[in-house]
Amino acid sequence: MWSKKLLLGLTVWILMGTAVADEIALRPDHPDRYVVVKGDTLWDISARFLESPWRWPEVWSFNPQIENPHLIYPGDVVSLVYDEQGRPMLKVDRGQPTVRISPKVRATRVDTPISTIPLNAIAQFLGHPQVLSEREINSAAYLVASQEGRLIAGRGDTVFARGLVAGADTEYSVIRIGDPYRNQDAKPGDILGYEAIHVADAKIEAFGDPSTLIITNSSREVLVGDRLLPKRDYGFDQTFIPHPPENPVEGQIIDVMDGVSRIGQYQTVVINKGESDGIETGHVLAVFQSGAKVLDPRVKKTEIITLPDVRAGIVMVIRSFDLVSFAMVMESNKDMRVYDFVRNP
Repeated sequence: MWSKKLLLGLTVWILMGTAVADEIALRPDHPDRYVVVKGDTLWDISARFLESPWRWPEVWSFNPQIENPHLIYPGDVVSLVYDEQGRPMLKVDRGQPTVRISPKVRATRVDTPISTIPLNAIAQFLGHPQVLSEREINSAAYLVASQEGRLIAGRGDTVFARGLVAGADTEYSVIRIGDPYRNQDAKPGDILGYEAIHVADAKIEAFGDPSTLIITNSSREVLVGDRLLPKRDYGFDQTFIPHPPENPVEGQIIDVMDGVSRIGQYQTVVINKGESDGIETGHVLAVFQSGAKVLDPRVKKTEIITLPDVRAGIVMVIRSFDLVSFAMVMESNKDMRVYDFVRNP
């Protein structure tokens, strides 16, 4: 079942679509209908019909007779139709349900609905804290030693930490502090936040100074100096509803996850705009590369002119923090780079 937030958001966008759908361009090679297959996403399907697939909530039409029409499954048929005013709409017709074998044969859904975007590409960025402030780092508990003085620890090992309060949380995430996030022309002390890398989970064995914990699972080697944060359920809303920011946005890509130098589709980038700037999950932004500087050949004196910025693709915010946000590259028609600009689409 999708969230109430999704249902409200879709309702708002469908109502908005009544006024703006006539502005939406269809792809010249769009099909009249498409049968959904396993592995599809709503974005992928919309990209078959629309020049700007992120605008799908504005033209999505549901059949009222379909039970729970907000879920779309493999086998469903998406058709391009037009309303009374001639505006394009995407209509969903249910495919044949799977027959479940039981003492009483009945038709029911046993598959899972498709997602808005490829969730497997971003799951690692949504399940744990990812950005910490200097204050949060300095106030966090930290590991001082591991069992028998080992330099590294892993699942099943005992570790010791300072800064834990008796009677508080008993399960913790082990976090390694990564590089700081900065603006392109930032001064040395101008830091937007620090990368927080989840390395393991740990459980209290005994409080004290130091406290004793056991590593319950780990994805990386646990080291002395790693921080401890209370373990929380950072479950995320899988129903990303793409929409443009309400206010003008002028930001930059300041980092790319996984240490690559060039950025392509379905990679995750960090932008220097966050919740304090009004950025929220689902916001769609266009990426622009700075226009090249060239000499005017008809001017006697040397005159350098700047060409217009070049649009390189589209990103969608998947998680926002105070001063920065994570965004997934949904479309890439040019190689994107750190310090490319992000603006309203």
